[in-house]
Amino acid sequence: MPVYNFKTMAPVPSASDLVDIVLTRTQRKTPTVVHPGYKITRIRNFYMRKIKFTQQTISERLTAMLSDFPRLSDIHPFYSDLCNTLYDRDHYKLALGQINTARQLVDAVARDMIRMVKYGDSLYRCKCLKRAALGRMCTILKRQRASLSYLEEVRKHMSRLPALDPNTRTLLLCGLPNVGKSSFMNKITRANVDVQPYAFTTKSLFVGHTDYRYLRWQVIDTPGILDHPLEQRNTIEMQAITALAHLTCSVLYFMDVSEQCGFSIEQQCNLFRSISPLFANKQLVVVINKIDAQPYDTLESDKRDMIERLVKEGGPNTTMLQMSNVSEVGVSSVKNHACDKLLASRVDSRVSMKKTDSVMNRLQVFYPTARDGVVREAYVPESVLRERERAAAEGGEGKKTRKSRIGYAPTKDDDDDDDEGDETPAESGDEMMVGNGGGGAGDGGRRKKTARELMWENGGPGVWAPDYREQYDLLDPEWRFDAIPQILDGKNIADYFDPDIEEKLRMLEEEEDRLQAEYEAADMERTDGHDTRLDEMETAQVAEIRERVKIARAYKDRSGGRNRPALPREIRGRIKDCHDDDAKLKADAIERRLARVGVDASSMLERGRKREREGPREKRRQSRNARGDAEMEDASSGDYDEDGGVSMKVEGDERSKSKGAIKRQRKERVESARREQSMARSHSRPREPSQIGLKDESMAKVARMVEKKGQRKWFGGSGEGDHTKSVHLVKWCNTGKKRNGTHYSR
Repeated sequence: MPVYNFKTMAPVPSASDLVDIVLTRTQRKTPTVVHPGYKITRIRNFYMRKIKFTQQTISERLTAMLSDFPRLSDIHPFYSDLCNTLYDRDHYKLALGQINTARQLVDAVARDMIRMVKYGDSLYRCKCLKRAALGRMCTILKRQRASLSYLEEVRKHMSRLPALDPNTRTLLLCGLPNVGKSSFMNKITRANVDVQPYAFTTKSLFVGHTDYRYLRWQVIDTPGILDHPLEQRNTIEMQAITALAHLTCSVLYFMDVSEQCGFSIEQQCNLFRSISPLFANKQLVVVINKIDAQPYDTLESDKRDMIERLVKEGGPNTTMLQMSNVSEVGVSSVKNHACDKLLASRVDSRVSMKKTDSVMNRLQVFYPTARDGVVREAYVPESVLRERERAAAEGGEGKKTRKSRIGYAPTKDDDDDDDEGDETPAESGDEMMVGNGGGGAGDGGRRKKTARELMWENGGPGVWAPDYREQYDLLDPEWRFDAIPQILDGKNIADYFDPDIEEKLRMLEEEEDRLQAEYEAADMERTDGHDTRLDEMETAQVAEIRERVKIARAYKDRSGGRNRPALPREIRGRIKDCHDDDAKLKADAIERRLARVGVDASSMLERGRKREREGPREKRRQSRNARGDAEMEDASSGDYDEDGGVSMKVEGDERSKSKGAIKRQRKERVESARREQSMARSHSRPREPSQIGLKDESMAKVARMVEKKGQRKWFGGSGEGDHTKSVHLVKWCNTGKKRNGTHYSR
């Protein structure tokens, strides 16, 4: 796991964005209205709260920014020097110092202005002090524009740095450009570094991971290094120098003997000597690469001597290996050798540390003392002695006893002639022959098969399991394979088992089957219509009635009750397909489906066709209003019963309405008729249309329709007599927002 993770750093806003964030949060989180009745103490607290909240918001933002960025003196020297190489240590510290100074200045401004607001003698004075305080704070933030933009660029670059651990097992690849470092890294890791046939393809550090000896290894690919003084090296080269200087690793120095990289062997040797001080206390492997293009054996003698002399100059920790990325010859051996060298050096360094003394102090070694003068020889089994005698008689050590290798993978320690003994001989029972007859005394060269051998012979793991009852140690060996009793409530279930229970269960099942068959036969005779008292037509009617009763029961007992939609959800709102005869919303399909359950849908379909033939929505609404007016007139001229009620007849269109709707409609008609009667008897309303300036009843009807049409516009709205109180909006809610393309929310 990497020690430092720079990807969690929060973005750094610009100066203008930071001002907007602070002022918007202050406006949103603090009160915004000062009412005329406030006392001066409350007004002071109002504006002091705004100043204090703004100061706290700025301080929180700047403190989080300072804590996110690492302190170069507290992190690993590798990251410290890498930051110095990439971002300039002085510029980095100066930017963070300016942010810290700005935070202190904001705190001082808030402290001074709050002290002045405490002595404000009017609303205007307190408001001016608040504006001055917020303005000075925002001015301080705007002056940090350059530092904030620089820190944001640093954060972006640091988030792209490789997440490497400076303390883990590491292989570091270095050398001149285009000598095969990135290709080697792609071979041994899962990384995908760009490889191109020109120099400086790799411009930064790349990290990959590989496994060796069940351990995770970190492989770092560095940019190419040129042979010139340290002061003339650029930022790309200095990244490799920083990694070489600070990481405890195994260094692989790559050399191109084919000189296809554009550098001669002499130049590569000179670079090795110039950076050799960085190889101190490190395991070094000189990798001779591209031997597929130029074999090392056919290399010129002077160049070969130059390389060998270079390896000797490297010291005892330096070795030389050959490989080729194209043919993959020697790739794994280079990796394994470098890993082994680093592991050995890490073990030696830990042993040489002072911690080993504390561990040795806790170890105690005991030497036994002789209790008497008797010499006790080591005991050797007789079978081993016989095997030694047989081997001595044959002359030499002889072959080892052949063992079964069933279920085991072949290893390098197996003999070549053991392949023929891999399969277990097909012996009867659980015994088999030992390879050279080295069995126990009197066993005739036979031995018992192990549980592992039996498992592989009978299907492998999960298919066969040994019977452990053979190993039970009981008083009587014959008890080993007895069924273990099942105990329930302290009693053995087998003691209460009826030996005749199977026969009794069989007889009960036969009796149950016989009774069921008799009941079904009687039911068939009853439902098949064999009753001689009914004729053929009556039998058909009875069958139809029973079918309808069954449908009604199914409809009544369906899930969800009667509160289901008129149309299923799957077809609600779906357009009818005129070309599909089986469409669910088509009239013929609806009629067939309802007829299947015994419902006559002719009247329902006729109403639907009638509504389709009507005009658009506006015409239907006008006709509905006109029909209502006509019904009111009919109600006014209707026949009255003896009790004073109005006798109404149910019209044909009421058949399609529910009972509740019909009752409500009748009640409205009766009430409207009685209201007309009452108004006609009073003197406040003229009885005849001519008395109100209209010619006849038809003109009065037109006037009523015009009046309704005019009232329809303001039904549900507020009129002249309605008292409304508008919402109180402050000025900042209505002005200064989204004007001329800006987004300033203050």
